[in-house]
Amino acid sequence: MEGPCPTPAAAVLVAALAVMPSGMVRGDTAAGAYAVVGDAVPAPLTAAPGDPARGRAIVLNRQVGLCLLCHSGPFPEERFQGELAPDLRGVGARLSEGQIRLRIVEPGRLNAATIMPAYFRTGGLTRVAPAFRGKTVLTAGQIEDIVAFLATLKD
Repeated sequence: MEGPCPTPAAAVLVAALAVMPSGMVRGDTAAGAYAVVGDAVPAPLTAAPGDPARGRAIVLNRQVGLCLLCHSGPFPEERFQGELAPDLRGVGARLSEGQIRLRIVEPGRLNAATIMPAYFRTGGLTRVAPAFRGKTVLTAGQIEDIVAFLATLKD
């Protein structure tokens, strides 16, 4: 015996993956679906473009993005920047928008040992408070705003 029969949903997922181009993986969350191609999510998560000013505000906000808990960057006005993760200086020159997007959406796809949370994933997570189950940390719009901002950091 080869194991239990797959559920109808699992069968649909397997069928969908079978027809996707090689190297392309689909990530599905309660918030929506996105395609991972190589090391990027090339397509924006929203129809509206991200706003770099709103993205900067989210990156600096210690109650929303919490980015500066681990990262540092070109933010001289901000005290106590993190040293646990890469510096954000020049990230827009090193990575494409799609590469930045994947690193925010689901960084574990690139580094299984990362301490960075998956800001747009709901499945497969453990130790989630009941009030937050099925919810993403950031909305698709907030992620696009952050991507737009980080893409401006060229130096």
